[in-house]
This record gives sequence, C-alpha cells and structure tokens, in this order.
Amino acid sequence: MAEHPGFHSLNEETSASLSVDGTLPPWLTGSLVRNGPGAFSFPEGSAVDHWFDGLAMVTRFTFDPRRERVHYRNRFLRTEAYEAARSGEFDGGFATGETTLRSRLATFLSRPYDNTNIVVERVGDRFLALTESPRWVELDPVTLATTGHVQYDDDAPTGHLTCAHLKRDPATGTLVNVATEFGRPSRYHVYAMDGPEERTHVGSVPTEKPAYMHSFALTPRYVVLTEFPLRLDPRRLLRPGRQPPFIEQFEWEPERGTRIVVVDRTTGRTLATPTVDPMFCFHHVNAFERAGGSEVVFDLETVPDATSIDSLYLDRLRDGDFGTLAAKLERVTVTLDPAASDGVASTDRRTLADDGIALPTVSPDRWCRSHRYVYAMAMDQPVTEWARGVRKVDVESGDVITHRDGADYFGEPIFVPDPDGDGEDDGVVVTVGLDADASRLLVLDGATLETRARIDLPHRLPFDFHGRYFPEVRATG
Repeated sequence: MAEHPGFHSLNEETSASLSVDGTLPPWLTGSLVRNGPGAFSFPEGSAVDHWFDGLAMVTRFTFDPRRERVHYRNRFLRTEAYEAARSGEFDGGFATGETTLRSRLATFLSRPYDNTNIVVERVGDRFLALTESPRWVELDPVTLATTGHVQYDDDAPTGHLTCAHLKRDPATGTLVNVATEFGRPSRYHVYAMDGPEERTHVGSVPTEKPAYMHSFALTPRYVVLTEFPLRLDPRRLLRPGRQPPFIEQFEWEPERGTRIVVVDRTTGRTLATPTVDPMFCFHHVNAFERAGGSEVVFDLETVPDATSIDSLYLDRLRDGDFGTLAAKLERVTVTLDPAASDGVASTDRRTLADDGIALPTVSPDRWCRSHRYVYAMAMDQPVTEWARGVRKVDVESGDVITHRDGADYFGEPIFVPDPDGDGEDDGVVVTVGLDADASRLLVLDGATLETRARIDLPHRLPFDFHGRYFPEVRATG
C-alpha cells in the first residue's frame, strides 16, 4: 500500500510568482501565512514519530489581483530543533523520543522547546511562530527568514506551557493567553499582552493536576478554560530516569468530567467552575455573551476522548489509519448566577453539527461576537480518510454546504471578509488542496463555496496546521 501523500517530507525551499486560474477579488491584496510540519526526517539526520513533531515550515501566499498572480514562498524556521534534526541529534518533542530528568528540567527551566510549528501570529508589530512552549520564534513575514527567539521575562506569573492559540480581542487588539505552571499547587495563569514582552497578569486558577489544553475561549468580559480530563501529575516529571514522550505523561481520567472555568477579565476572579461530561478537543471556534453577560456561549470541536492524539502517529497516518480525527461541532452555554459564591453555574451542551469536522474557524469579524457560520475541513463519519472537502455550517438553521472539487484532500479553511461586504459570509475562503502529485491554493466564495480561483503550487506540500490572513503583509516574490 502506498504511503498517504499528506505526510511526506518536503526539503525544498522556493519562491515563485504563480498564475491564477479564475479571478481574485480586487480587495484581496494581503497574505495568507501558514505554519505546520514540513519535514519528518532528513537524509542522514533524525526522524520524528508523530505528526505534531514535524519541523516547522512556514508558507506565504501573497495575493496580487491586479496582475492575477499569487506570490509564493516556503521556508523552514531555523530553530534549535531544526539544526538538531539536520545533524541527527533531535532527541524528542511532543510525542517523539524518551526524556531524561536532566533534559526535562532543561526544557522547562532554561531552554524551552522551539519547534514552533502551530501558527504565525502578529504580536504588536512583530510576527511570531508559536507552539505550546513559552518560547517563540520571530520571523520576517515577507522573506520568512528567522530573526530570533522571543521569551517574556517580567514579573508576571509565568508557566512551563502555554496554549498554542492566542485569542485577540478585536475591540482593543489585545491578545490573551493561558500558561500552565507545574508545581505545588499547579496553576493556570491568564495574561493579556500588547507586545511580545509586555504582559499583564489577569488572574490565576489553581489545579490539582493540570489538563492538556491547546486552546481556550475569549469573550469581551471573560476567559473560559475547558479543563479536559487528560491530566498530568507534575510529580511524574521529577522522577529520575528515562520517561516516555511528554504527551504520554498525561492520563485520561474520565471520572473527573470536564471542568469549565470562567474567569473575569477585569478582576481576575474565577466566577464559575461547573463540570460537564468528559470530552476532549483541540480547538475552540469562537465565544460570545448573551443576556447582558450572564450567559457565556462557546463553540468547539469535540471528540469523546483523547485517543485522537494516538491516531496521529505517523506510522498510522501513512497507512491511512485515521482513527478518531473527525469531531462534532458543539455549543456549551454557561449561565452565571451573580448570587452564587461557590462557583456554581448551570450549563447546557448541545450538538450543532454531527457531520465530521476538523480545524473549524469563523470570520475574524465575528471574534468575541455571536456568529452564524463556521468553516471546517469536511471529514467523513466514520473516518476512513483525510478531509475530502470543506464545510460551511450554518449554526442557526443547521444547514451544511460541502465543497469537494479541485483536490483530493483539503486543509484548514480560512475565511477572509470583504472589507465592504454586508453579510457575515461576504468574502472568500482560502484553503490548500492536495492530490497525489500536486498541491494548489483554492479561493472559494464565502457564501456558496463555489471556486473563484485556483493556483497550482510549485511542489507538493505536506498537510500543515494553521494559517492567518494578514492584510498588511504584501510581497512581490
């Protein structure tokens, strides 16, 4: 059986000005910048075991509608992990390799892991590649050259891990994140930032055993943590001897349920800590408030348990075994009781779409506000393959549109709003498609998902993780 085409190593770096088949909207003049694993092995070098450990490669697609071109570039981040892998000295990551007590202490205390392969975010006026480490990698968004490391060093409480996905308050531009500190007790530290090294402590939440949290939810008034029952006893990290990879230190404890923690962004006070049935998710879609702030609503992709992490080992993926990748789209509503002083709140949890989804997104114009449309990779249920399309879910009517043309497989869809549009879905959806021998960028209509433009790429890209559209990033090559 041939290996799946989405999990190969691409060692070529190139730039090219590419022709457009179709028409780009005249207002689409910025850049889509994507991040993800570009290589899983090097000739005479190291190899990794898990999709999440592939070496960070950034791709930039700059739209040039006047010339009907897209200016493309891809480049690996020149990190310590990259150099170690090229020299055959890569000794571990999220789910690859064993660790020693010495290496664990070094990773947490002095030189955190720097394979920042999750997403690129603008923080202040700088562009940073992020992962779940509190050490970020700065890059030039035009040339994609690595320009250095960034690690905050201030008096605010800090942690050993962070959520990979910062949340931006569109009203103020402020970014919010959550850091996990392992200790006695362990804590989640919520902080806001206007620049890479300018943090303001919002509040802290103690926890007996920290949960694995890849993202969280943000509204104008609240930060919402979903503490899934995939937990880590911090004492395990201090045991002598060799241990399994980091993620394998976590244990699934469904009897705990999923604790929802609502933190007031102004006071830092924990307002509610209700518990719902056990679930797991990587990505929160969006969150907002109703009833004057007494109802906190957030949408997320959910799977029943954390076995989806095991399903992402490369040997399984390359054999076409996709395990539990597909998720449901769910909505959780927390109703706060101003009179309660013990964290009690009522909750409602319901399914918005049973159709399989992955990597869901909404329009950035709807961040922290109620939304109607969710865009996601379309996964079949039960899962037998990678995403064969892109879905648009209307969370009000329940209607679902699925696009399946232009490629065999599809990556994360990013909605780019028309700056002069009236409707929430006025804009385009950009996604990278893959066939057995080629990759292409597809520009779809945000309302109908019909193809508006197609751009063939100079090489076949492996599946990546996340992208952002930056209207201010422009390039000519």
